[in-house]
Amino acid sequence: MKLTWFGHSAFRVDIDGATVLIDPFIDNPTFQGDREAAFRGATHVVLTHGHDDHTGSTVEICESTGATLIANFELCNHLAGFGVEEMSPMNTGGNVYFGPFSVAFVPAWHSSGTVIDGKPVYLGNPCGIVLMAPGEKTLLHMGDTDIFSDMALINEIYAPKIGIVPIGDRFTMGPKLAAMACTRFFDFETVIPCHYGTFPALHGTAEDFVARMQDTPTGVTIPVRGDAIEL
Repeated sequence: MKLTWFGHSAFRVDIDGATVLIDPFIDNPTFQGDREAAFRGATHVVLTHGHDDHTGSTVEICESTGATLIANFELCNHLAGFGVEEMSPMNTGGNVYFGPFSVAFVPAWHSSGTVIDGKPVYLGNPCGIVLMAPGEKTLLHMGDTDIFSDMALINEIYAPKIGIVPIGDRFTMGPKLAAMACTRFFDFETVIPCHYGTFPALHGTAEDFVARMQDTPTGVTIPVRGDAIEL
């Protein structure tokens, strides 16, 4: 598995037979590199929830690559109105197979919606994403979330070994709660912090998170934005 972080919560996952983009907010203020190269060859786009800093360039990516959108029912219907044609709606509790990989949605404590013409639009429940592929370690992208005790149940059911965890604070866990979630409820081999450093309001730092994980058996990887890493 190759994993590329584009800043914020946007990731590219390359596995045999598929290229999956998660929460492709490619045009975030910290993005580095060629934006079109970032999503070239995408086969699927998976969204944790409907906030604009996570849906990002989904419509453009799906239209230019033919990628299939994987998101909750409400979010799929919403983005269909903006031109997305190929989609696979789902929700928590399901496990859907897409050939080279499968996806399960798990709960996240957050919100999900947008504003159109000054009016709020509900976009379903926020989720975390479990991505599973033969011969690869199971990956959990937590989405935007607070800590909650049922994370232990997610670990029991799916046993993810790679965790992508938000640490920015204010809208999600900060470094303290993120470290607590990773060590108390999961058995990760590697964790990758995200959703920090994008905007001034997100004051949680990777340095703080690393320090809080220092005396644990879980490794912390801080990718360089735009550089693929092997996991």
